Amino acid sequence: MASPSYFFFFFFFFFQIILCIPPAFSTNSEGTALHSLRTKLSDPKNVLQSWDPTLVNPCTWFHVTCDSDNNVIRLDLGNSNISGTLGPELGELKNLQYLELYSNNIEGEIPKEFGDLENLISMDLYGNRFEGNIPKSFAKLKSLRFLRLNDNKLTGSIPRELTTLPNLKVFDVSNNNLCGTIPADGPFGSFPMEGFAHNRLNGPELKGLVPYDFGCKEVEV
Repeated sequence: MASPSYFFFFFFFFFQIILCIPPAFSTNSEGTALHSLRTKLSDPKNVLQSWDPTLVNPCTWFHVTCDSDNNVIRLDLGNSNISGTLGPELGELKNLQYLELYSNNIEGEIPKEFGDLENLISMDLYGNRFEGNIPKSFAKLKSLRFLRLNDNKLTGSIPRELTTLPNLKVFDVSNNNLCGTIPADGPFGSFPMEGFAHNRLNGPELKGLVPYDFGCKEVEV
């Protein structure tokens, strides 16, 4: 029969192994952020069924793409029939490059924390029910090339801070309730006017596309 000291040594050794396991193997902030998103969404088609919070990381989940270092770089939930609201948790996906949430029934305001996604290349939120203002924090997205917010219920003006985005190639906010004057600086000088149509915006080339409306209440976002 093994002596008590043997069992003491065994449990002590086992406990030391537990303590040496790196935190990445026991928790994952990106997985936590995505699971928090899931709790806010209604998912009638069960497209989020594989999002199991007990897994080491979310790289095995459907609609989630990771790089070789197991960082989430892409979220593809376009046309998934999901509804609900978004919270600040997606701002934790610091390596995210593509955020595809288009053609759903998501409502509420666009979280200002999306401005923390400094590696974002494309943000497609079109075809939802987003309301409120376009966050001025988007001006921090220096890698952003594609920003499509059309066909929502957004209000307020287009933040002039967005004129500082050096890589922005596509910008579409048509079919919202935006107002004020279209910026003319930076990349906005080359965007087609169709991307601003069916709002209450004014600009030199918008005649015939939308009615002018010079009144616009500025809201800090």
